[in-house]
Amino acid sequence: MKGHDLNNVNSFFTAGYTIGMIPQNLLLHVISPRILFPINTLIWGTLTMCTAAAKTVPHLYAIRFLQGIAESSTFVGAHYIMGSWYKETELGKRGAIFSSAAQVATIFSGVLQASIYKNMNGHLGLAGFQWLFIICGVITLPIAIYGYFLFPDTPEKTSAGYLTAEERLVAISRLPVKKKTTLDRSVFRRVLLRWRWWGMSLIWIVGGELISIGSNSLMALWLKSEAAARRNSYGVTEFNYYPSGGTAVAVMSLLGTAIWTDYTGKRYQVNFLIAGCVLVSSVILLVYNVPTPLKFFAFYLSAVSYSGQASNFAWANGLTRGDDQERSVILGSMNMFSNAFNAWWSIVFFPANEAPRWRRGMISLVVLCPLFVLLTVGVRMMEARDERSRLESCSRLESDAQIDASDEGQSKEKEGSVDLGEEESRITSTL
Repeated sequence: MKGHDLNNVNSFFTAGYTIGMIPQNLLLHVISPRILFPINTLIWGTLTMCTAAAKTVPHLYAIRFLQGIAESSTFVGAHYIMGSWYKETELGKRGAIFSSAAQVATIFSGVLQASIYKNMNGHLGLAGFQWLFIICGVITLPIAIYGYFLFPDTPEKTSAGYLTAEERLVAISRLPVKKKTTLDRSVFRRVLLRWRWWGMSLIWIVGGELISIGSNSLMALWLKSEAAARRNSYGVTEFNYYPSGGTAVAVMSLLGTAIWTDYTGKRYQVNFLIAGCVLVSSVILLVYNVPTPLKFFAFYLSAVSYSGQASNFAWANGLTRGDDQERSVILGSMNMFSNAFNAWWSIVFFPANEAPRWRRGMISLVVLCPLFVLLTVGVRMMEARDERSRLESCSRLESDAQIDASDEGQSKEKEGSVDLGEEESRITSTL
């Protein structure tokens, strides 16, 4: 591979991921999640093993495109399922645990890559990277089996044997009552005309790009560039291990912000933290001529941006709590538009052959940070407006109920007075 090949391979994956996003997540309302998720997992694992046999870059394009379609149900689908089981005060932590698991997997992957390179490179005539794809594909088989037998679906449809009938009722009753809606063309009409769809989609288009330093593996590419220029003696082991520090920062920030926002209920505040951290990181890397430890600091600090995955998807889950179809479309749209945007963004602003500086990319991040803050403030204002409207409606209903109760009481008093008067007249006439 050379030039833009790495970016192009990633873009083909993103294209498949984007195309499959909303259809896959609407399929969750038609096909049981414990069936759909394992099927996609098996397809993904098979394609991963096929990567080991790829002979040309176009082969990789095709494999990664199909992998993207298979994977498109996972991230948003998991957030949808969590939103079906957990209350708003619980969603942040659960989403953070899920996203952290993905980050920890990259640490495991880094260790696995280094170990395979050392111990299996050349075994049976296969390169170390080929063994990595084969082993990763094999790992997915028990995960798919686990999902088929143990995944709980949603509270209304679960058939999990480890849940009693009483526990299933509790799972349903502890969440707000949902509106009864159907999966038809009307779902797009009622979703697209609401601010929640475009507001949260715009937020995650920008929020997804603020993860660019980590998602494009810029630290690993920077290390390789430094080694190639003989400025440092970094090798394969360092390429795999050093970026793991960013993963650790991502996990800590995910869990820390999730615990905080579950406690305060203010999901939007995480976006201000992300904007500040990415702004500092991108300015340092834009200046570039700084001590090497400061560059390490910038790469690691940028990983705080991953905390937006848990907080923003938990925020969207809470905003759309009463309509399952709207929730599926909005969660899917957030990730779909973010990845569609990233399909060309990474090629234009973070091409691998511009390592180690990516000047245009760092400038783009400096611009996106204040935009992220403005969008967050705008969506929060719309949310606050809806909350005021809802409170006013509740107050009117409560006031109307009190008036009705008062009128009913007065009516009964009048009826009692009339009955008493009639009784007195009857007694008088008798006398």
